[in-house]
Formats: sequence, C-alpha cells, structure tokens
Amino acid sequence: MKQVTLHQLKVFEAAARHGSFTRAAEELFLTQPSISMQVKQLSKSVGMPLFEQVGKRLYLTDAGKELLTLSRDIFDRLSQFEMTVANLKGLKQGQLRIAAVTTAKYVIPRLLGPFCHRYPGIDVSLQVVNHEVLLERLQNNEDDLYILSQPPIATDLVCHQFLENPLVVMASADHPLAQEQNIPLQRLNGEAFIMREPGSGTRHAVQELFDKHKIKVKVRLVLGNNEAIKQAIVGGLGISVLSRHVLALEGANRQLTILDVEGFPITRHWYVIYPASKQLSVVAQTFFDYLIDEGKTIAETTDALKITSN
Repeated sequence: MKQVTLHQLKVFEAAARHGSFTRAAEELFLTQPSISMQVKQLSKSVGMPLFEQVGKRLYLTDAGKELLTLSRDIFDRLSQFEMTVANLKGLKQGQLRIAAVTTAKYVIPRLLGPFCHRYPGIDVSLQVVNHEVLLERLQNNEDDLYILSQPPIATDLVCHQFLENPLVVMASADHPLAQEQNIPLQRLNGEAFIMREPGSGTRHAVQELFDKHKIKVKVRLVLGNNEAIKQAIVGGLGISVLSRHVLALEGANRQLTILDVEGFPITRHWYVIYPASKQLSVVAQTFFDYLIDEGKTIAETTDALKITSN
C-alpha cells in the first residue's frame, strides 16, 4: 500500500462512483485503458480485487468498499488541510462543492455571483439534480453543501432555512383565468394540469393542498423539468404550480402569468443542509454563513433589480 499514489485513488474513486471505467475516463479526461491500468495496479498493491463486473456495470468488492471509504476520507482531509493553510494565510481559496435540486438553479447562481466576486480564489462546482439524486449524493457525502426545499426527515443533519420559496399557480398569459382576481380554489377542479415528477417537493406540497380541499385536476402531463413545464404551459397544455423563482429569468414580454388563486402562494423555504458528523471546510463554512446571514437580502435585491430592468 505504500506504493499507492493519490492519482490511483482519484481514478479508483471516480470509477467506483460511476460504476464504470468509461464514465470515469470521461470525467478525468483520460482514456479508458488508462483507467483500467491504474485500477489494476491499485488492486495489485492492495492484494485483492476491488471490483467485480456484472454485464457492463462495476460493483465494489468488500475490499473496494473499504478502500472507497478510506479514499474519500483522505481527499476530505487533504481538502481541509488546503483550506486551513489558506485561512492561516488570510485567504479564502479552494473548492466549494454544492448540489442543488433543479428548481434551485434559478436562485443559487444569483447568490453565487456576489460570493465569487467577494472571494475570487474559490472554485465552485454546482451539481443541479432532482430530489432523489441529491439524497443519494448526500448519503455518499459527495458534496460540501446541499440545497433543497424538502429536507429529509433525519436527526443526523444540520439543516437551516435561508430563503422563502413561494409556490404559485402559473398559466399562459392568454389563459381564461389570467385576468381574474381572488379565484376560488374550487375553480381548479377539472383544469388540465402539468405535474412535477413523483418525489418532487413541489408535487408533494401541491398534492397535500389539493387533497385537503378535495380538488380533482386532470393531470395531462408529468414532467421532471421546470423549463419543460414552462414551455408546456405556454403551449396551452395546462396550468401548473411552480416556484415563483422560475420567473426570475423571464423577459419583459412574459408569456407566463401567476394566477391569483385562493390558498396560494404555498409558503415553503429553501434549506441548506449537510451531515451533522461532517466537518465543513473553511470555504464551505464561509458559504454556509453567507447564505444564512445574507442570502435573503441578496436574493431580494437581485429580484428588485430584475423587475426594474424589465
């Protein structure tokens, strides 16, 4: 094991995470034979196979699982050391890894902008995924911080809300209800509706409200992408409930409108979470504090500037 290199561990970790030499090669900009050779040499140093292959998928052996845990611990400690040294030098530099649910892509980049201008030495990796994939990344400890609107029910997490995430009913600008005010919730009965995918925090909140008031909409489409839902609304396929933040990038000639429906907006929040057992790097802790202390103010300021410019 004394002959094992950090490069070999990095290659191994990528292959284990993807379950594929090919995908690991794409991520690391290496050839597939090079990945295979590095893993083969690492297995030889360990003295046991690290993977077993079933079809095209790679699965970790018991030795591989132990080495994966060790590899991630090594890289976490190295990252922590780099951040600590940078902090001792009076600098904020290093890498920040964030995973966020799809709807958060309308919010987090606007918060990252001022943060990155303040700390230009920080490199940010932002992974935008659905709720299910984010929970998998959280379980595997693949990122520093996780942004979502429906935090998991667990006691071993640090969880703080930092920004409101109001859910509103959206329709095309020429929808028959677009010009009405104080629309009773019952008016949605029978409306063609576009739903988010099962497991979505938005869908859960909407379904809970509809069930409570016995609202029966006609689900015409189920889509897992907010942009696709927006296009479907504009195309006249129905109405939907989305975060108000998805309108942040709309131009002055909006084709979407928010319906004034009873019971809306549904009040929700954005949360930033991480495992309670995780020691945040200096950079991650700095961004965490930034979200809690300044996130709401900065988001509201950028929203106000957007409205003024439109």
